[in-house]
Amino acid sequence: MNLAAFLHRAALLHPDSTALGLGNRPLMTYRDFANRVAMVAGHFQNTLGLWPGDRAAIVMSNVPDYMVVKYACWHAGVCAVPINAKLHRKEFSYILEDCGARVCFTNEEKHDAVAALDRQIETLEQIISTDGGAWRAMAEGDPAPMAEVAPDDLAWLFFTSGTTGRPKGAMLSHRNLVSCTMNYFADVDAIEPQDCIVHCAPVSHGAGCYGIPHVARGAAQVFPESGGFDPREMIDLLRHWKGATFFFAPTMVVRLLNHPDLAKADMSNLKLIVYGGGPMYVEDLLRGINVLGQKFVQIFGQGEAPMTITGLTRAMHEDTCHPRYKERLASTGVPRTDIEVRVVNEDDQPLSAGEIGEVVCRGDVVMLGYWNNRDATAEAIKGGWLHTGDMGSFDEDGYLTLKDRARDMIISGGTNIYPREIEEVLLKHPAILEVSVVGRKHTDWGEEVIAFVVRREASSVTERDLDTLCLNHIARFKRPREYRFVESLPKNNYGKILKTRLRKLLDSESA
Repeated sequence: MNLAAFLHRAALLHPDSTALGLGNRPLMTYRDFANRVAMVAGHFQNTLGLWPGDRAAIVMSNVPDYMVVKYACWHAGVCAVPINAKLHRKEFSYILEDCGARVCFTNEEKHDAVAALDRQIETLEQIISTDGGAWRAMAEGDPAPMAEVAPDDLAWLFFTSGTTGRPKGAMLSHRNLVSCTMNYFADVDAIEPQDCIVHCAPVSHGAGCYGIPHVARGAAQVFPESGGFDPREMIDLLRHWKGATFFFAPTMVVRLLNHPDLAKADMSNLKLIVYGGGPMYVEDLLRGINVLGQKFVQIFGQGEAPMTITGLTRAMHEDTCHPRYKERLASTGVPRTDIEVRVVNEDDQPLSAGEIGEVVCRGDVVMLGYWNNRDATAEAIKGGWLHTGDMGSFDEDGYLTLKDRARDMIISGGTNIYPREIEEVLLKHPAILEVSVVGRKHTDWGEEVIAFVVRREASSVTERDLDTLCLNHIARFKRPREYRFVESLPKNNYGKILKTRLRKLLDSESA
């Protein structure tokens, strides 16, 4: 089934319902949305020469046209490659070249970040801004028929940074994303046509996945004027849009709860907050329930199994009489309806309740593999099971609690940051002997990046030098917030740096 069929079904059933909104203004009905997508898909073929199986990249901030581009890709049978708009120009270049995108869509805000890359990357033929004339010309012309696709045809290349320091493209098929969508209806929420989802989080990632079930039910996709998350703006939007769902990182929930305007706000139009992407502390969740009511659902997933591994439903949040209620709130819930989840040892043997091991899963939502990376695919998918790299344990009732991130990933503001990528950049400096990057707890962002640095003898390298180095190679949000110059790094008998000891040091200082 082609994912674009969800849109055209919605257009038949709810032609006059609002499909896209900006701020408090409706922009486009489902009839107009479906027609525009079909016309743009026609230009994909007739003007751009894009055919089923080709890749089209999207480097855009959160704007309504993002949805038009993405659904036009699917309508034409083209694989969409949504890229995190906060990345560095060099990271854009790597992903665009790796995926072999022939066209990159951008908007005015992000255009400078990718400008001229079409002259540097052999496969990239054109960069089209949705604020320019070429895009406006695509609003006219003959609509294309929806392409026939096989269930395992590529729909979305989901690039996620890996521990090697290079982004890896999780290959998501139409089947994968249809499974993710049906699982939303089974475990998260029953969406009504008068509802909406407000996209405060980047639609290049999980929020974009959860836009699909809302399109399938004819609900509105609302984009804040700011293009991101601002608690005051979010509160104002709830005065205009009913049945509103938000996908939030836990840090966004905390920022909302801490905002002074919340005390006098009318939150009756808030339907649901789906949270995930990092640990939610129980006390913060209890405060959220007390202030906003029982409007929370937790999900645990990753790009390789989009938004769908385990979940803590609204009913589980409401079960306050259960003797282990707080323990359950600290968990990531139970396996979702159509996916199998296990905790296994180093030999991939299932472990009993209470035993800690790696979380693995299998089901129709699990990616096909990594783009152009057989070795990484073989490491991630063994015997049909996706190895998540997360450590956890089940309790006797089947609730999964994550214990540690096996790959030392840092989660800041709901965004995954991989230490090795930063370490490799810092080690480019000739004055650096050793470096280790870890996360430190942060009230607003969950974690912040801290670099422990050993300088070579007689070196005078400064924090400013290292900051400049990072900003020249990686996205600003990944750079360390503090550089600690130390004489040596703690190591075990095998010479492995003990990141756990560095984190304990930072924890003790915070305490």
